[in-house]
Amino acid sequence: MATEVILPKVDMDMATGKISKWFFGEGDAVKEGDVLFEIETDKAAMEIDAPASGVLRNVTGKEGVDIPVGSAVAWIYAEGEAVNETAVPLAPSATAESPLPVSEAKTPAAELAVEQKVDSVPRATPLARRLARERELDLARLNGSGPRGRVVSADVVSNTVVDAGAQAVPAAVQSEAPGSIAGENALRHFPEGSYELQAHSSMRRTIARRLVEAKSSVPHFYLAADCRLDALLKLRAELNAAAPLVETVPVYRLSVNDLVIKAYALALAGVPDANVSWTDEHLVRHSHSDVGVAVSVPGGLITPIIRQAEQKSLSTISNEMKDLAVRAKAGKLKPSEYQGGTGAVSNLGMYGVKEFAAIINPPHSTILAVGAGEKRPAVTAEGELGVATVMSVTLSTDHRVVDGALGAELLAKFRALIENPLSMLV
Repeated sequence: MATEVILPKVDMDMATGKISKWFFGEGDAVKEGDVLFEIETDKAAMEIDAPASGVLRNVTGKEGVDIPVGSAVAWIYAEGEAVNETAVPLAPSATAESPLPVSEAKTPAAELAVEQKVDSVPRATPLARRLARERELDLARLNGSGPRGRVVSADVVSNTVVDAGAQAVPAAVQSEAPGSIAGENALRHFPEGSYELQAHSSMRRTIARRLVEAKSSVPHFYLAADCRLDALLKLRAELNAAAPLVETVPVYRLSVNDLVIKAYALALAGVPDANVSWTDEHLVRHSHSDVGVAVSVPGGLITPIIRQAEQKSLSTISNEMKDLAVRAKAGKLKPSEYQGGTGAVSNLGMYGVKEFAAIINPPHSTILAVGAGEKRPAVTAEGELGVATVMSVTLSTDHRVVDGALGAELLAKFRALIENPLSMLV
C-alpha cells in the first residue's frame, strides 16, 4: 500500500511551509530515512526524511510555493505497485495534526458540526481577547495577521487607532492619514520605475508580527550602565592561552560574548525575581537561566538558546554557541533550540555600535543590548585619571514584572560579574 508523504508541522506557529529543495524526483527509488526534501519555515530550514522505502510518485509539492501544513506532497509506492494516477494533490492530510483511532472517527455530520463550531469562535491570543474586551471590539470583524488568521494584540490595537481616526477625521481627509503609507498606498509617493517590489519572506513576516506585538503590548523601560572590561579581557586572554590542544587546535576559544552570556545567566540566577515571565494568568518563575542570543541570519535574525547557562562552563558555552550560530545561519536549528528562553542578549559591539536598546521578545522579560568595548577616560582606583576599556550596555525590561529597582539590581549584578570576572569561575 502506498505511503503518503505530508508537509509536517515542525513549529507550533507554523501554518504553511515552502519546499526549498527536493533531493529526489518523480520515479526515483528511496529508502526509509533518506532526506526527501528541505522545507523553509518561518525561522529555519528542516530536512524531511522518507517515511518508507519504495518509488517516489505523484510529486505535487512544488519548490518555492506556500503549502498548507498536513498537505500530501508525494506518495511512496512499493516496487511494482500500481500508481494511483488520480491522487488528489495537496489535500491536507487527516493525520497531519492528531490522528484518531478508527473507533473515534467522526461521521461527516459530526465533522461539519465541529467545523461550524470552530469557525464561529474567532482565533485570537489571550492578550488580543483581553484588549478587545477592554475596547469593546468584536473579534469576529477583525482580520488576524497571526498564523492561520489568528488575531493578535497588534490587530486589536491598530483597529482601535483606525476606529478613533475614523470618528475624528472627515472622510475627505482619511485618505491622507499617516497609517495609509503602511500599505500599497505608499507606492504613490514614489515615481514609477524608481523601485522594485520584493515579496516578504516567511521569516520577515514573523519577525515583523512578533516585534509589533511585543512593542505594542509589553511596557518597556530601559536602564543603562558602563562596564570596565580590562580585567575580563586579561582573564579571557589567559584562559585562551591555557586551552588544551587537539592536533594543534585549541579545544575552545572564548569570545567576549561568551563571558557576557555567562555573566548574564549568573545575574539572572542571582536575582531570581527578574528571571520571570508574564502571562495573563500567572507570574512564571524560572528555575534556570536559559539565555537567548540574537544571531543575524540571511533575511533576518533568530535567537538560539543556551539552556541552563548559569550551570555551564565558559568553554561549554563557547563551543555550544559557535555550533548554534553556524547552524542558525544555515537554517538548520530545531524549534526546541530557539523557542522559549528566560532572557536574551543582543550584541552589536562587533559592528562598532556604542550603545542601543533592544526589543523584548516574550516570553522573555529582559534583554541586554551590548555595545562595543572602547578606550575611554576613567578614574583609577587610586583616584587618578587614566584610560580604561569600557563597554556600554542597556537593559530593556518588561515593566509588568520587573520594576525599576529590580532591574537596577539585575544590571548591577551583571556589571559586578563583568568587572570581577574571576567570580564567574567559582
